[in-house]
Amino acid sequence: MKALPTLKQLRYLAALAEHHHFGQAAEACFVTQSTLSAGIAELETLLDATLVDRTKRSVIFTPLGEETVARGRAILRAAEDLVSVTDAARAPLTGVLRLGVIPTIAPYLLPRVLPPLRAAYPDLRLYLREDQTARLMERLAAGELDLLLLALPWACGELEVRVLATDPFLAALPAGHPLAALDDVAAPGLAGENLLLLEDGHCMRDHALAACQLPGGRPRGGQFEATSLATLVQMVANGLGITLVPALAVASGLLAGTSLVTRPIRAAATGERAERDLALVWRKGSGRSPEYEILAQFLARHIDLANPGTLENPGTLASPGPAA
Repeated sequence: MKALPTLKQLRYLAALAEHHHFGQAAEACFVTQSTLSAGIAELETLLDATLVDRTKRSVIFTPLGEETVARGRAILRAAEDLVSVTDAARAPLTGVLRLGVIPTIAPYLLPRVLPPLRAAYPDLRLYLREDQTARLMERLAAGELDLLLLALPWACGELEVRVLATDPFLAALPAGHPLAALDDVAAPGLAGENLLLLEDGHCMRDHALAACQLPGGRPRGGQFEATSLATLVQMVANGLGITLVPALAVASGLLAGTSLVTRPIRAAATGERAERDLALVWRKGSGRSPEYEILAQFLARHIDLANPGTLENPGTLASPGPAA
C-alpha cells in the first residue's frame, strides 16, 4: 500500500501557496518555520518530486507544485466537508461558518439579519469577509470561504444558487432636479445626465448599467467615480450629478442627513423595474449543503420587507430547508 500525504502536509503546502513566505505560512498554521519547512520537505520526499523552488528572496512553485496545491486544497475541502456532515447531523448551523459578502450588501443587510440569526443559532461562529465579487469567488473556489452573499446576475458556473430577494435600483438626485418631479424615471432619461457610479471592479456598476439598459463603459460624468455608495451619495449631495442606488441601502438609511430624493427606474424596452437579485451561493456537493439551505431560508424570511417598493422576497426558494 502506498504511503499517502497527510492532511497536515497538504495544509502546510496550501498555506505556503497563499503567503509565498515560509515564515508567514508557518504563522498562519500556528507552527514554527522549521516545522512547516520539514513538513513540506517530507511531502516532496514522499511524492519524489520538487514542489517548491527555494531562493533567498522568493518562493516559486514548480508546475507540478501548482497542480499539487490545487489537488491538495480539494482534498482539504473534502476532509472539512466530512467533518461538517457529522456536525450538521448533530445540530445545524453550529461551529465555524466563513461567509463572504460584497460591499453593496454587507453594511445594509447584515445589521438586519445577524441579531435574529445569533438568537436562533447561538452556537454558530460566523466569520465575515467583505470584498468584491471576483475575489470572493476565488476564495470560495480555494476553500477559504464556505459560501457567499452576492448580487446577481453573475456567472456562477456550477455553484449552488439560492435567490433571497429582489432589490430594485433607484435614481438618487437632488430634490430640485427635473427628474424629481416624475413618479418614476424611464431609463433613457438617465442617458444625458452626469451619472456617477462605483469604480470598475464593483459588480453593482455593471448591474446598474445593464438593468437600466444603459451603454457600458464610462458614462457621462464618469471622471468622478467612488469606492462606496456612501461616497456616491455625498458626491450627488454636492451637486456633481446623480447616481443609482439599491433600495436595500436606501431602506437602511443611506440617504440620512441629505436632502436627496429617490425615484424608481423603469427599463427602456420592457418598462419593468431596474433591479438586481440578492443570492446565497456555495460549492455544489458541499457536505454542509443542508445547512446552507436552512441559512438561505432564514435570510430570505428575515430580510426587511416592510418598506413598500423596496425589497421583494421571491417566495419559496428552490430546495427549501427546514424552518428555523
